[in-house]
Amino acid sequence: MPHTVVTTTSTTTSTDGGFCNIAYARSFQGLLKIGQVVILLIAFLCVHCERLFALSAFRYFEVVTAWFLVVFFFFFLMYLFRLQSKITCINWTLTEFLHYAIGGILVFIASIVVAVNSHGISSLIAGSVFGFMATFLIAISIWTSYKVTCGSQPTGAAV
Repeated sequence: MPHTVVTTTSTTTSTDGGFCNIAYARSFQGLLKIGQVVILLIAFLCVHCERLFALSAFRYFEVVTAWFLVVFFFFFLMYLFRLQSKITCINWTLTEFLHYAIGGILVFIASIVVAVNSHGISSLIAGSVFGFMATFLIAISIWTSYKVTCGSQPTGAAV
């Protein structure tokens, strides 16, 4: 009987050994984190630069947006420099999911508070709109993080 043997060769380059994971910055998750950081920075600056009102509601918005801006930037740098593979004592996907869940709720509440107290001032309205945009991006991150953390588990018993 004649046998046919097919052989293929392929050359792949691995980027696993490098210090920086540039491909992460171009991935969906990386671009989403960059978008969140930029939108939160714009929202923070819109409300912070308005000096007419010094209500505690606006300070709450500033604190929430600044905090989660720093946290999301930290997560971006962590994945960019592959620190999650070096610090294995923390479940990073669960930690990120919880930060996104808490951040989404707090940014949404802060955006509502600023929208209600804006009194027609355009920079405050813009800050609340960017806060709502950040909430939407955070909701996308919650969904993708949830799919990674909880969604890929088998539901039936293996036979």
